[in-house]
Amino acid sequence: MTTFTVWKFDDPQRAEQAAGILRHARDEGLVKIIDYAVVSWPQGAAAPETHHEHESGHRYTGWGAFWGIVIGGLFLVPVAGAAVGAGIGALVKATEGTGIDRQQLETIRAEITEGTSALFLVTDQGNLDRLGERFHGLHKQLIATNLTEGERDILLEAFGGSAP
Repeated sequence: MTTFTVWKFDDPQRAEQAAGILRHARDEGLVKIIDYAVVSWPQGAAAPETHHEHESGHRYTGWGAFWGIVIGGLFLVPVAGAAVGAGIGALVKATEGTGIDRQQLETIRAEITEGTSALFLVTDQGNLDRLGERFHGLHKQLIATNLTEGERDILLEAFGGSAP
């Protein structure tokens, strides 16, 4: 099953560190990464920085545009009043069918702030126990997922992360 997760880290460089761990785990066959994006918001920066990496192949070519819409829409729209609601509304429409809902988008926007980073991750399969061991100690928090409540609990147990 294709899984979408967003992990928040308490340091602007920590999501990139987690992405490196993830790439090594992929190379060892512990996880199949469809795509991921790293959002880093250094202290004092006006806006976060983003980069993404994707698997090659026709099936995965749309992810760059998807990340651009989601991350751009979350962090580059105005941050006050009705404009925020309209921006989130447009994102909800753009993400229909992905398992990402309005509440998750609002949570992501509220949680990723100056001095933090996030790993936006789409995977297809993985060895949760072995993969989770590699992420212990990274001070992470699961802030969005398309998993069911039971699947989410298993993921949090394996990865030792918290949820908002």
